[in-house]
Amino acid sequence: MRTSQEMMDVILGTAKQDARVRAVIMNGSRVNPLVTPDRFQDYDIVYFVSDIESFTRDHSWVDVFGERLIMQMPDAMQLYSGDGSNPHRFAYLMQFTDGNRIDLTLITTAHLPDKFDSLSKVLLDKDGIIPFLPEANDSDYHVKKPSEKDFAACSNEFWWVSTYVAKGLWRRELPYAKAMMEGPVRNMLERMIAWYIGTKNEFGVSVGSQGKYFEYYLDQATWNAYVATFTDGSYENCWRGLFAMCDLFIKIGGETAESLHYHPPVEMQVYEYLEKVRRMPQK
Repeated sequence: MRTSQEMMDVILGTAKQDARVRAVIMNGSRVNPLVTPDRFQDYDIVYFVSDIESFTRDHSWVDVFGERLIMQMPDAMQLYSGDGSNPHRFAYLMQFTDGNRIDLTLITTAHLPDKFDSLSKVLLDKDGIIPFLPEANDSDYHVKKPSEKDFAACSNEFWWVSTYVAKGLWRRELPYAKAMMEGPVRNMLERMIAWYIGTKNEFGVSVGSQGKYFEYYLDQATWNAYVATFTDGSYENCWRGLFAMCDLFIKIGGETAESLHYHPPVEMQVYEYLEKVRRMPQK
């Protein structure tokens, strides 16, 4: 596996040698002082270029970065509604055979962002086009305090879609039940957990993408309760997981509501309905 120095040498060496590349910024975890470095950290790189079309007409130019295991170009994929409609931006997501990964975004110099990500570090600026940036920090990713309206909407969505899960489990429609459970219901649970962590830390921390830092901020009992919400494909275990989600939502939602002086997100009539459906005999 190439070292970080070797990777930076090829990233910056390519930029320095190519007159079309006018500036380079690094984003993400590699410039976050709060993240412990490891071998799986991506190199989140932005090249600000004078002419983007000269790069995208022949994608083989990225071969310079190394032997690739796989590459994705989301701006050129219909899966991501990519149709070339933004001529000023293009991304190459590259996983290399040696384990390194570069997420490289090209942006035209004529369309510099109005605001730069707080996790940004200037690596190269040939023309002085990048404005002064403060030292990289994760402030853009801190959990934001919800409004009372957003808090109530999260609660409503959690309990509303939980009835879909129950219906799917009773009908023995596992794909549907799991999609509802691991989609909308879990999304609302994890949103509430993020707010819960935010209240404990004065909304001054980031829980990471998909809550990947939850374990660092939750006490052991709450973390164990969260882990218990993950289930296999057994219908009985899915029922247990659903009620584990409900119990945790009630607990952390109540504490969060108290901290924010909001109405608690408890819908006991829905909880009781879920229990009735679980006990309901199959036809």
